[in-house]
Amino acid sequence: MSGGERPELGQVPETALWTLWHRALEARRPDTVLHDPKAVELVDRIDYPFAERFGTSGTQAQLQALRAACFDREVADFLAREPRGTVVCLGEGLETQYWRVDNGRAQWLTVDLPESVALRERLLPPGPRQRYLAADATALGWVDEVDKSRGVFVTAAGLLMYLQPAQVRALIAGCAERFPGGSLVLDAVPRWFGRLTRTGKLRTHGYQVPPMPWAMDAGERARLRTASPAVVDVRDVRPVGGRALVGALLPLALAVPPLAARLPSVAVLDFAEQPVRS
Repeated sequence: MSGGERPELGQVPETALWTLWHRALEARRPDTVLHDPKAVELVDRIDYPFAERFGTSGTQAQLQALRAACFDREVADFLAREPRGTVVCLGEGLETQYWRVDNGRAQWLTVDLPESVALRERLLPPGPRQRYLAADATALGWVDEVDKSRGVFVTAAGLLMYLQPAQVRALIAGCAERFPGGSLVLDAVPRWFGRLTRTGKLRTHGYQVPPMPWAMDAGERARLRTASPAVVDVRDVRPVGGRALVGALLPLALAVPPLAARLPSVAVLDFAEQPVRS
């Protein structure tokens, strides 16, 4: 729309617009798998050629919405256990999860790059229980800003694949060792897809997919425990409630190991109740 916000973002931060667009595309459907009116509102306010850059694939939009719903379920489960807990969202971009699952009592902390935080502050001004922190998530300085008194749940949606493998391990270890009894939910692209992005030739419509240095096949998730002794469990999170062919075929693909390994995955890491150092 002319006259709206015109974001100027780097290659990786621009992925926030890609995910926002697909959530909004799905949310506009009457039979949507993810109710996300805030995403629709944002797309209508932003002056950006979404369709020309990212396409209008209904299948891609539904898959992105199902991925977001995986994160929503885990956060909602945490808030049911710890209604006044703290949700830390790393690399959140323009994610609108707060408006989908907030319970009216929890504290929310967004940690993202300065340019992403600046855009988020303009488009999604924080409420009384929200705080935005411009910082490098991998530097771990943000850990001291987290209220740990009522439980901590960390989300890393669409973030870790853009980090180096050593950074991913260090970030997981840092969270596990500093948030006893907490959890981290993350997603990963499969290795074949990571390799494809690193060729620099993966494009969709007018969009160049950024290189993804870190990738993990679904069957490798147990290895995440090796990041730190403080990681005591790793759980698979599978999408539910798909529509039409996606709803029919996705559960079948996830049930066949060779196919499941070639799909993106979501996992939750649970941390030891007592402090543990690697």
